[in-house]
Amino acid sequence: MKDAVEMVVKSLVDDVDAVEVRQVDQQGATLIEIRVAPDDMGKVIGRQGRTVRALRSLAHAVGLKKRQRFVVEIVE
Repeated sequence: MKDAVEMVVKSLVDDVDAVEVRQVDQQGATLIEIRVAPDDMGKVIGRQGRTVRALRSLAHAVGLKKRQRFVVEIVE
């Protein structure tokens, strides 16, 4: 899941080298943290949060299939 999110985020931003995606396993869920350059933050969030909502929907769909819970967060 981490690789898929990283691929999508890298295709959205201008500064590909600043993209950092971490996967942290917690109790009952897997947290996926996304860090991007400050200039690219708006591109990842999207208008009215549509892009990040789509990423979270993708993670939810994969989680249903794998019977695991994924939480996608953007870290400043």
